[in-house]
Amino acid sequence: MDEFDTKYRPRLEKLDTTAVSDALDKLGLKGSPNGIRPMFDAAAPIVGRAVTVKLIAAGVTKAQRHACIQAIHVGRAGDVVVVDAGGRLDTNCWGGITATAAKMKGIAGVVADGACRDLDECVAMGFPVYARSPVVVTARGRTIEESTNAMIEVGGIQVRPDDIVMANRSGVVFIPQEHLDEVLTVAEAIKAKEDAMIADLKAGIDVLTVDKKYAYEQMLESGRK
Repeated sequence: MDEFDTKYRPRLEKLDTTAVSDALDKLGLKGSPNGIRPMFDAAAPIVGRAVTVKLIAAGVTKAQRHACIQAIHVGRAGDVVVVDAGGRLDTNCWGGITATAAKMKGIAGVVADGACRDLDECVAMGFPVYARSPVVVTARGRTIEESTNAMIEVGGIQVRPDDIVMANRSGVVFIPQEHLDEVLTVAEAIKAKEDAMIADLKAGIDVLTVDKKYAYEQMLESGRK
């Protein structure tokens, strides 16, 4: 286990994507794409470092290998494969073969700016898939892999190898690796405040009183750009 797994992963796993998104907002950082969601109800939350893949349209230049397998090959246990398919919904960018290979390697899951197929297989093996849509259409003859572990874009968010990925039922967030410490500190403070608010509400304190006590609406003002 390296520093990420020992120092950061346990803290990240205690947080929700919403607290991290709020922390990114407060720090003036962009990291919250819209519209990427779990592809099945049983998809587990995932946390890990990004291994990136960029897909482009197929054409005269032919594919050299099956898309995403190089990312799986170089990925470490606990990493997350992040696929930039340009948001395409007419063809898949992840399927049963890649999911099986990733599961065997210990990859934590996939986040795809595109559509995925073979979801029954992914459910059966317990491999989390976050994407824009299910699809049945093959990528063969439609897309090819342009790069592995280079900078990509996911829903308007810049993502680089080893940036941090979190995904759950609320959505996906990306944390720039050089800002991980400050994002974690702010997100933990936000979670602590929200936990205290919920405790007060469960104790029977009126919601208006709780809102005023914690100045919830002003929570993200400092530091926003």
